[in-house]
Amino acid sequence: MAAAPQREYPSYWAIVWEQFRKQRTSMIALYTVVLLFVIAIYAPVLSSSVPFIWRDESGLSFPWFRSLLFNRNLFDGSIDIFFNMLLVLSPFFLVSRLVLGRRIRDLETRKASKVENQHLAVWAMILIGLFLIMNSIEPRVAVPEYRELAAAGADTFSLFPPLRIQCSDTLHGATGPGLSHLLGIDDAGRDIFVRMVYGTRVSLSVGVIAVSIYITIGTTVGAVAGYFGGTTDMVAQRFIEIFLCFPSFFLILTFTGFLRQPSIIWIMVFIGIVRWTGPARLVRGEFLRLKNIDFVTAARASGLTNTRVIFRHVLPNAMGPLLVNATFGVAAAILVESTLSFLGLGDPTLPSWGRILSYGRATGDTRMMLIAGFAIFVTVSAFNLSGEGFRDALDPKLRR
Repeated sequence: MAAAPQREYPSYWAIVWEQFRKQRTSMIALYTVVLLFVIAIYAPVLSSSVPFIWRDESGLSFPWFRSLLFNRNLFDGSIDIFFNMLLVLSPFFLVSRLVLGRRIRDLETRKASKVENQHLAVWAMILIGLFLIMNSIEPRVAVPEYRELAAAGADTFSLFPPLRIQCSDTLHGATGPGLSHLLGIDDAGRDIFVRMVYGTRVSLSVGVIAVSIYITIGTTVGAVAGYFGGTTDMVAQRFIEIFLCFPSFFLILTFTGFLRQPSIIWIMVFIGIVRWTGPARLVRGEFLRLKNIDFVTAARASGLTNTRVIFRHVLPNAMGPLLVNATFGVAAAILVESTLSFLGLGDPTLPSWGRILSYGRATGDTRMMLIAGFAIFVTVSAFNLSGEGFRDALDPKLRR
């Protein structure tokens, strides 16, 4: 008699996602977050000072593609380099996902999940490696005034992005909103909409990187304290309490005040250094709850090292609350960076939303203040609502 086929049950995260999808507000917030990342990645497609295609008497060229990674006169910063690399690699990543999806369609759920994780790990290593290489070199090429050449030359063909990025755009149109400048330009001749688009890169990078730093620190401290307990736990708890005695925002202000030249990288680091206590306490509590459960006891009895037990068996089961904390943390980090930029303590070379808000206040431009404030409000609200949705989806009492 043939054996009955074994029934495959959905994974834990598949159940969580199904519960999350039932919350319409949270799904709208998640779509908003995804849209913000798409805007940040594809910002050069919307606005750039160089054309996609350029042809003159010297031949056909593609200056837009070269400018993404190989001209620091246009993109001179780690944030722009990273997002431009995502823009260049995203088509290859999507193709590889399609090919991978066809190959793992007939695999078991567990094996398919393992293959997908390995695929993501490989692409993460490729992205980090290329970023380190590209960030270590500084190719600089002179940038001609392509739009003026296109207007003056009869034998040229060009295809430009829809929006301009140059400060000299004041010479090309009206100062108010229009087709050339969707939200108008400021007193310095800069397109407000373009600055808002590129400001998305600053806000998202600060949120994600700062949270990654303090989640890493907090997870390590909390895992060690909760797993070993005793003296280790007591020392970790006292260390956490020392940090909790000082308001985190004022610590960030103090650290930033010692910098001669404010840098966005240091702001990320400072946020990560002072905000790790929340994840540490959360992970510690989860480890205290999980470390005496049967599967952890069995892992110890099989002779596995403490490191393997912590990071392979216990930590994956404590990731749910940590994910929710990270989502709320991204919103808080964006708000901190915007506040610092508004106070003039951020990086003056970047189009931060807080700096745009401060510039609008200084010049009396109400429109600019409303646009920047609304962008900050929508972004922070989207991350907070997404975090609330994941929190409810992870709670078994709220599942239906």
